[in-house]
Amino acid sequence: MNKGKILVIDDEEQLRKALSRIIELEGYEVYQAENAIKGLRLLEKEPNFHLIICDVKLPDINGLELLQKIKAKNYFCEVILITAFGTIHDGVFAMKQGAFDYITKGDGDEQILVTVEKAVEKANMQKRILELENKLETRYSFDRIIGKSLPIKAAIALAQKVAPTDSTVLLEGETGTGKELFAQSIHNASLRKNKPFIAINCSAFPKELLESEIFGHKKGSFTGASYDKKGLFEEANDGTLFLDEIGEMHPDLQAKLLRVLEEQSFTKIGDTKLTKVNVRIVAATNRDLLLEAQKEKFRSDLYYRLSVFKIKIPSLRERKADIPLLVEGFVAIYADKTKKKITGITPEFFEIITTYNWPGNTRELKNVMERAVILAENENITKELLPLEVLFPSENESMKTLGSLEEVEKKHIQRTLFFTKGNKTNAAKLLGIGVPTLYRKIEQYHLK
Repeated sequence: MNKGKILVIDDEEQLRKALSRIIELEGYEVYQAENAIKGLRLLEKEPNFHLIICDVKLPDINGLELLQKIKAKNYFCEVILITAFGTIHDGVFAMKQGAFDYITKGDGDEQILVTVEKAVEKANMQKRILELENKLETRYSFDRIIGKSLPIKAAIALAQKVAPTDSTVLLEGETGTGKELFAQSIHNASLRKNKPFIAINCSAFPKELLESEIFGHKKGSFTGASYDKKGLFEEANDGTLFLDEIGEMHPDLQAKLLRVLEEQSFTKIGDTKLTKVNVRIVAATNRDLLLEAQKEKFRSDLYYRLSVFKIKIPSLRERKADIPLLVEGFVAIYADKTKKKITGITPEFFEIITTYNWPGNTRELKNVMERAVILAENENITKELLPLEVLFPSENESMKTLGSLEEVEKKHIQRTLFFTKGNKTNAAKLLGIGVPTLYRKIEQYHLK
């Protein structure tokens, strides 16, 4: 069984062969090089090494220089430096330069093998982290959308169908469901993938500024317009323009947008001639635009032009089967970023997060998992690391539905006791009541 690929670089042939043999007997695939130049050539031909064990004093390049070259090329491997005359100062410097460890020749075989095993384990973990991070963060293809549930698979299937066309797409879904991820995936699966993908949130700008951002302006067209400005339509020419929160666009701009969709031309602010473009529009909204159009709060002609192909992006509560997969991915990413070793997630944690309704959807889940990893004090993710609104969601729900004051009080006491880890004296102080009163409330509400 091949436990990993290792390269040993040392000009002392006897030592190099002896070390390689020791490592090979542990199940590793070992390559050898007598100097840095040959080591780098091997690394270029075989870039998938997990670990490089390198002498500090080589005949051609110093081991620390070689370390810097390896790190500069972003080879995905760990480096252990070995030396006959090690000092604490040199070891600290090597670690700062990115070495996994700095060991002295003559150290016992057992110690070296333990270090090798840890280095290879870290390299493997880094590779898995990169794969997960690509799935969660890199927005290049539909393969990056994590989920196996029927709702998300149905949305992906529709997006894949429309992607190769030039049809306008309207993505509907709650905040945090990943509408921009879908928009980018559609763009990157289209014939326009090598052209620009430009995104703008229509709710982030007032009307005048949004018009200038999208359509551009001529110098002197308004106060402060000291130069000609290209709008996003021009920037996205031959590519895709993603209009997020399209339902927030001012009616005047809706009329101008409709003309672009119909004629692929528009007039810049302060200009007298038309600007021609070839842009695909993908729009997104968390509103019911059909209902808005029926209430005359959104132009019905623009709605029907935008909704040539409509895709509903499911909320997280509609695809709860995907939560464990998402959680494991987020944990791996944030454990790596915080340099923590997380080996498990308790069943109670999974039970709570799969019953919670996630009003903020995947974005909220991502934030909760980042918080949990930061707060983790050991290798397990437990329910105590969840924010109170996730642990006790019914308080907000009861307040929204005008539930009884007793229920609100019960949940408030329960949350406070949880916060003080059961310390009733501290809980009473936070609640502003006496300890005897708190005990009566605990008995009244059957709290433990």
